[in-house]
Amino acid sequence: MLELKFVRAHPEIVRADLTKRGDTEKLAWVDEVLEMDRRARELTVEIGNLRNRRNVISREISQARKAGNDITRLLAEAADLPARVKEAEAERETLTEAVRYRLMRLPNILHESVPVGKDDSENVEIRRWGEPKLPAFDLKNHGALAVEHDWADFERAAKIAGSGFYFLKGRLALLDMALQRFAMDILVERGYTPIIPPYMMNRAAYEGVTDLADFENVMYKLDGEDEYLIATSEHPMAAMYSDEIFEEKDLPLRLAGLSPCFRREIGAHGLDTKGLFRVHQFHKVEQFIYATPEQSWDLHEELMANAEEVFQQLELPYRVVSICTGDIGTVAAKKYDLEVWMPREERYREAVSCSNCTAYQAVRLNIKVRDPTEFTEKRYVHTLNSTAIATSRAIRAILENNQNEDGSVTIPGALRPYLYGEETL
Repeated sequence: MLELKFVRAHPEIVRADLTKRGDTEKLAWVDEVLEMDRRARELTVEIGNLRNRRNVISREISQARKAGNDITRLLAEAADLPARVKEAEAERETLTEAVRYRLMRLPNILHESVPVGKDDSENVEIRRWGEPKLPAFDLKNHGALAVEHDWADFERAAKIAGSGFYFLKGRLALLDMALQRFAMDILVERGYTPIIPPYMMNRAAYEGVTDLADFENVMYKLDGEDEYLIATSEHPMAAMYSDEIFEEKDLPLRLAGLSPCFRREIGAHGLDTKGLFRVHQFHKVEQFIYATPEQSWDLHEELMANAEEVFQQLELPYRVVSICTGDIGTVAAKKYDLEVWMPREERYREAVSCSNCTAYQAVRLNIKVRDPTEFTEKRYVHTLNSTAIATSRAIRAILENNQNEDGSVTIPGALRPYLYGEETL
């Protein structure tokens, strides 16, 4: 969320950012926020004056009584003051809530390098790695291949949980575990602390992490409880230090979360409807960093480099794209996607999302860092996140890119130590 004092001081920056995004609805909010904030501050002064008048009038009544003067008018004014204070406080509270509502939903200020575009078709490719594979034989659908080898069971999963779920069996279950440990080992070697977070969060914590009104439709909420199953371990890691203050010497703090991820809405997208690409539940290793503002942009590149290292060691061709204004969403100031090559579709598909959220989440969650030169001075930290690996999408990429004509699948060399040294699934 944007700080109110930032909007007050730099409304032209906020307007320019919303214009760049093409968000005319929220553009109108800027003037609304400024006007409501002006009136709320006016009311604060008014309330102070009314309370001060209450003290003064008490003295005037006392003095008038001693002098034997008529106090009817003073008593009437004194009787009226509590209602006037209450009315002003109610108006101020309404305005304050309306300002906060808008501040919670105004998007982050974009980095100047974010490309302008209307949607994901206008994201900008930055680089590619590896040669896209186009086998001479007809590739089998990864879901069909998994069923054929008895590595997965979609029908029985649908019977007990509904569509979009799956049983992974045998070697594919081991492959999922291998991918998790492989990615985690890379991050641990680079100084990241492994985290297994709670798989549920309460509403207050979730509203600190993201705009829950926009995100709630993809989440699972427990009936009768103020709890949600997490959509990614980024969210509990982001909220982990809410209402706390870091010492600057302790930043950056690098975390590596491992969790299942739960998402309700997966849509219907042709080849994605049967298989492992769009599912309700999957495992993911997630990178997360708390940083000072001076550190965050270099660390954004570090996160992307870590994700690329994972896919390079898996020998999976990919490209990196910079996400445009029409696709970036509310929270990130800049975002990269890593898209892995899917030879059956002959195109790249998203496998990694890497974001610098600057202070946007920290303002909502009240996470600050103390200035080492001025003990009482504090500022908001920056938060960054990136997928290291989402196992279901990586499994599909391996089943397609490493599929052999006889239906076997070559195990990437980097994963063989995690799969008993075997070379094929």
